[in-house]
Formats: sequence, C-alpha cells, structure tokens
Amino acid sequence: MKILRIISSMNPKGGGPAQGIRNSIPEMKKLGVENEVVCFDDSQADYLEKDDFVIHTLGKAKTALGYNKKLIPFLLENFHCFDAVVIHGLWMFHSYATLNAWKKYKNANKIFPKLFVMPHGMLDPYFQKAKERKLKAIRNWFYWKLIENKVINDADGILFTCEEELRLAREPFCPYKPKRELNIGYGIQPPPAFSEKMTIAFAEKVPAWNGKPFILFLSRIHQKKGVDLLIKAYNKLQTDTTSPLRRAGEGLPQLVIAGSLESNYAKDMQNLTENNKNILFAGMLSGDNKWGAFYNCKCFVLPSHQENFGIAIVEAMACRKPVLITNKVNIWREIESEGGGLIANDTEEEIYKQLKKFLSLSEKEKTEMGENAFFAYQKHFSIEKAAEKMIEALK
Repeated sequence: MKILRIISSMNPKGGGPAQGIRNSIPEMKKLGVENEVVCFDDSQADYLEKDDFVIHTLGKAKTALGYNKKLIPFLLENFHCFDAVVIHGLWMFHSYATLNAWKKYKNANKIFPKLFVMPHGMLDPYFQKAKERKLKAIRNWFYWKLIENKVINDADGILFTCEEELRLAREPFCPYKPKRELNIGYGIQPPPAFSEKMTIAFAEKVPAWNGKPFILFLSRIHQKKGVDLLIKAYNKLQTDTTSPLRRAGEGLPQLVIAGSLESNYAKDMQNLTENNKNILFAGMLSGDNKWGAFYNCKCFVLPSHQENFGIAIVEAMACRKPVLITNKVNIWREIESEGGGLIANDTEEEIYKQLKKFLSLSEKEKTEMGENAFFAYQKHFSIEKAAEKMIEALK
C-alpha cells in the first residue's frame, strides 16, 4: 500500500499536522506501508533536512489561500502511483485543487486512489465563534458554501484524531454529509530516554533557569493557546498569601514559556509579564533542549481555547509529567478518565485555581499523576495503535 499526503507546508512552526505526519510515517513503514508527501515548501528549507521519506516540494505558495499552479499537474501525473491520498488541513488551495484533480483523474481512468480528508480540528465550532475571528469566520462560511463542502462530502472519508473532534465537526456548517466519519486516533513516537545532555542543552538555551523543576508551556505563542490566561494566573499566584507554597516557605516554581517569539502576540505576552524574572521565555525548543524541558519540568500546562489534539501534551505525558489543560482540548476526557492531569475551563480564574490545586498536592500525589499520564499515553496515544487504525481506514 502506498499513500500520498498533501499538506500546505511541513514547517514545524505551523503547528501539529506536519509533526503528526512525521510521527506516523516511520511507524507505517514498519507495517509495510509507504508514504510520500507533497507540500508548498522550498526544497532547500532547513526543516526538511532530517526527514527520511520522500517529500515533493513544489515551491512557495503565491497567495494567502496558498495557490500553487504546480499542484494539479503534479497530482494528475502521479495519482497512478498511490492507493490512497490524504488531504491534511482545510481552507486552503491544496484541498480544493486535490479534489478537482482527483475528480478529473477518476473520469479518465478506471483505477484511481481513494481520497480522504484529515481536518486536524479545522471544523471545530471555535473558529466560527471566536470574537477575534469574525472576518475569517465570514470568509470560511462563503468558502464552505462554494468549495469546502464539496471536499468534505465528496471524499471517501473524513479522518479524525479523536471522538470529540468527530462530534464537534458536525456543528458549524451545512450541508455536512461526509460519506464516512472515521476516528483513527493519533499518536506520537516514544520520546528518547533521558540523558544528562538534555538538561545541559536546556540550561544553555535558557540560562536564567534556576535548575529546579518548573511549570512548562510549550506550543505556539498564539491567542488561541490562552498564554495570557496563564501569565495572569501565575502573576496572581505570586501575590497570593494563601498559597500552600508560601505557607511552606517555598518559592513558586519558575514558569517557562517555549515557542516562537516572532509574532506581535508573543511580544505582547512578554510585555504582560511586567519584567517578572520568574517567567522565562525560551523561544523555540527542539531536539535535546526540548526533551530537557519536558524531563525537567514539574508539570505541563496548556490553557487553550481550542486544541484538536495537542502533540506537546502527549509528549509530556510520555515523559511521565502531569498535564494541566482545559476542557477545550479535545483529548481531555481520555486524560481525566486515567487521572493523568487536571482539567479546567478556559478562564483566568479557573487556570489560577488549577495551578494552585496542583501545587498544593504532595510530591507523592504529583508523581502518581505523572505515572497516570504515562499510562494514558500508552493506552490511548501510542503511535503503533494510531498507525494500525489509519492503515485499516484507508484500505
């Protein structure tokens, strides 16, 4: 079996879909399934250097919607090589172009690949309801009526990472009548075993770290992620005279915020800290310094307003770390059921209470929660199970 993955970019700064592809392809290869990727990246992009699977780079897209004139000719020329095609993501040229090319190829050929769409949470109602997305919501409504509904309803099936994503996808648009809805799960590659070089790499990347376990946020520094809620809740904890840590004579753990600092929102978040020296901005982490952050943290926190899966959440769980998330993260039920973390509403007050509750736990209770998180990772989010389910769905 051979699969073609189509995505606008494999740049890891774009979030989880590219990393999800990188996680699943090696595991599927172990099961005898080959994958190739086509994307709108420059062939010399440094983030493609370590990938050991075939990536067809068509060059940078030309418009905000990701137009690339090379995609349709490439697909028509190469469809015959594949048994299945998976579109990753929506609302961009590549989904529209793939559907059109696939229909044209079907009309001219008796044998053709199956077509699937993996929305990666892009059908979540949040994107149509969030106040800061009013113009984009209007654009998406028109795009759905004209184009995207055909992509969803004409494909052979829609692939979801969890049951919550599948359920929420039914809410925002109509007509929504996919031929098949398939919850294939999602997973990550096991993390590398801890080594001291990871701690050293993290310390070199974040020289202001005091060497003690810290609270870790690692994701895109974006409004959707609730970074402002976290900073405000943390600042409130520092001045809280009822804090269990203060009563015990201990200081509040440092807060490390890891993610690209290039956006205006990231700069706003740095200003929001009001020069609080206990809040450290680490920038992008990868490789040893990323794993050093996971293994040395006390807990992982992601107060997101919307999160389809959250690869970094599961990476923390795989490192036996408790996770503090909101009920807007689509995998919260699996985590809560196994006792692997604390779940809160996505408000400043709730995040403050969540942090305070976690810090009030005994060290034994925190360790047990971390072990529960590891069990939940093995049970629900291993890459082996996810790869098997995806292969079965695509047959």
